[in-house]
Amino acid sequence: MSLQNAFLGSLVADAVAMPVHWYYNRQSLDQDYGDFSTYLKPKNPHPDSILWRSQYSPKSSKADILGKQSKYWGMKGVHYHQFLSEGENTLNLQLASELYRSTILNGAFEPEVWLKRYVEVMLTPGWHHDTYAEEYHRSFFTNYAAGKPLLSCGIADYHIGGLSQAPALLASMEALDQNDPSEQIEKVLTLIRLTHDHEHTLRTAADLTRIFHRLIQGESIRHTLTTLPLPGVSVRLLQKWENMDDREVVGNALSSACYLPDSFKAALHFAWKYHDDFSMAVLANAKAGGDNCHRGVVVGSIVAMQTGIPDRWLKNLKMMEKLRCDMQVLPDHKILKRVI
Repeated sequence: MSLQNAFLGSLVADAVAMPVHWYYNRQSLDQDYGDFSTYLKPKNPHPDSILWRSQYSPKSSKADILGKQSKYWGMKGVHYHQFLSEGENTLNLQLASELYRSTILNGAFEPEVWLKRYVEVMLTPGWHHDTYAEEYHRSFFTNYAAGKPLLSCGIADYHIGGLSQAPALLASMEALDQNDPSEQIEKVLTLIRLTHDHEHTLRTAADLTRIFHRLIQGESIRHTLTTLPLPGVSVRLLQKWENMDDREVVGNALSSACYLPDSFKAALHFAWKYHDDFSMAVLANAKAGGDNCHRGVVVGSIVAMQTGIPDRWLKNLKMMEKLRCDMQVLPDHKILKRVI
């Protein structure tokens, strides 16, 4: 399977989980959204929202990444993604799509070129209308406003959200016929260091890339996870958890929160259990709550590499229209065919 599947799978899984993102009370999740099987709009109030205790005061216009959304910070019950529509992606995956497009148009991934684009879009009013911006964005732009060089603005962050752009980068490299496995791992680690320079995030990003390298050779998910050495990942536990309720596994045996390495193990649980059913994988991940959007990047990208993605998910994914429009401007139609 193509790495394009991994990228699109990450987008779909994020959009599926978006309305129930960061629900830790699963009873509230069920009451608000029921047993859903399609993309949904987010609802206010969000009972587990902590935006009411979150603050961000930009030092200058060079750090003002919230814009009109800042007025909702400090308010109770505000959904993190309140203005997104069904099938739309959260900020991190919108950035992943921007990375994908800009890398292809640039002909290669160049860290400083990407960071300049990152700064440009984040400071463009209306470029996105997501209410929440993760800590790493806020820290990066605080450092940028303080005059630090772009390449030195990142922090040591070990949230699973740090993996959000990895499938997009790998898919863009594939589209450019840059398929050397060592180079791909090197570029992924370079990308991660720009914003999440932490040993847990770097190791997990490398492990995820190694999983993709096996899958692209035609290996199955279960064979890959069984035979590929992954520090801290137990196949015996994956087999045990397969027979347990997902919410027992993710929530009790493993945390449903964002921190690595637990969140990566939680994502691999869904990829293992639902290895042959993309829809079940992304829906089960979403319904487990917690940081399901960023777990979904891992789940959706891995399972899509084996099963592909049902048309219904791609048809209603808002980002598909943007990707098609942008790719039409490419002069190399061979790339167009490979990407779309």
